[in-house]
Formats: sequence, C-alpha cells, structure tokens
Amino acid sequence: VEFDSAQADLYETVRAAMDKRVREEIAAKGIAKSHIVVLDALLKLRQICCDPRLLKTERKGKPPASAKLIALMDMLDELLAEGRSILLFSQFTSMLSLIEAELDLRGVKYAKLTGSTQNRKTPIDLFQSGKVKLFLISLKAGGTGLTLTAADTVIHYDPWWNPAVENQATDRAHRIGQEKPVFVYKLIAKGTLEERIVEMQNKKGALAAGLLDGDANAAVGLNAEDLKALFEAVPG
Repeated sequence: VEFDSAQADLYETVRAAMDKRVREEIAAKGIAKSHIVVLDALLKLRQICCDPRLLKTERKGKPPASAKLIALMDMLDELLAEGRSILLFSQFTSMLSLIEAELDLRGVKYAKLTGSTQNRKTPIDLFQSGKVKLFLISLKAGGTGLTLTAADTVIHYDPWWNPAVENQATDRAHRIGQEKPVFVYKLIAKGTLEERIVEMQNKKGALAAGLLDGDANAAVGLNAEDLKALFEAVPG
C-alpha cells in the first residue's frame, strides 16, 4: 500500500525525528539500556503506517488520511460483494475501532472480538452461522483457541512480525472441518519500516518478532546495523 504525499510527509518527519532520538539515546546510554526509546520509536512509525490518527501528537490540523484504511475498504467492498467470509486481524484495538467507524458509515454488518469482549460465544456464533460475513479480531483475543471454519479469507491489517503468532491467527480458519481454500492477505505500507521488518524477519525472525511484540529483551539484541536499517529512509 502506497502513501499519499501527506501521509508520506508525516511518516518521514517522524522517522527523521525518531532516528535522531534513538541515535542520541544510544550514544548516551548504549544499546542495551535504550530499548524503551527504541520500542517507542517503532510504535510511532507503526501507528502512522496503520492510520495517522493513532499517533498521539500535538500537531495542529486534521491528520492525513490512511492509505491502508482506504485500501482495506476497497478490498472489503469487493470481497463482501463476492460473498466471502472474512477474518480481519489487527494488533491495535484502537485501529479496529477506526475500522468499525468506517464500516458503520457504510452500513456493513460485522462481529468483533477483543480482549475486553465479555461474551466470546456471541460474536463467534454470529460469524460461524453466516449472519455476518466480517469478523474483526485483535491479536490478544484471537491468536489461539478459536475455530472459525466459516472463513475463506484472512486479512492481516498490520503485520505480526512473529511468524508463529501470525500463523496461529491465520490458522483460526484452518481448523478441522474446514472444507474451503482460505486466501490470506497482508497489508504492508510501501517504503516504510514495515518493509524493513519483513526483510529483517526473514533474516532473523526471532529478534524481529520480539521487538514488535514489545519484548524489551529483544531490543538488547539489536546492533547498529539493525537500527540503521529500521530507522533510515527507504529508497523510492
């Protein structure tokens, strides 16, 4: 997914500021004692990739539109028109709330499951029975323990850099009793650290997984080359 100019400008402004902040912190304290700053910087950039409204900022004016959210809604229009049954995963419950608002504007019916859902059975039954064709699920709520064989489509709105966790989520649709092929889509923001993390995951999956899952110990394992790759500008 490619940003428009406004979202790209915001990303680059924050990226440059976070790069400077991380470098200064490491120069003062060393990499091992800088993991909180590193994780905070990564979080801010990931939030911009999902939707600039997630980023808590003092910037004045309306945040740029989210290219991912626009792309997602276009996808959902097409997939739902085809009669597909969709699981939509995000690690950010706040992102799911923004997606909900867009769905409500369009009159699209959906079920939702997050860590705060009191009665898990109700949304699961709604989806499994076919009463709704779209199921929004958060990482913590939907990683394990669900059987959702009604699904034939899985969308990962924001990538989960731990391959095992992402696969566990996808596997909610690949349970005993599944009789249909399941299509899996992953939305990646072009020219951002999301692309870099995918590259890093392929090389050193466990480290990247720990970082984006908020594992402070993983940040200790970063070297100068890793940090340069994460925070430098992506060509093109």
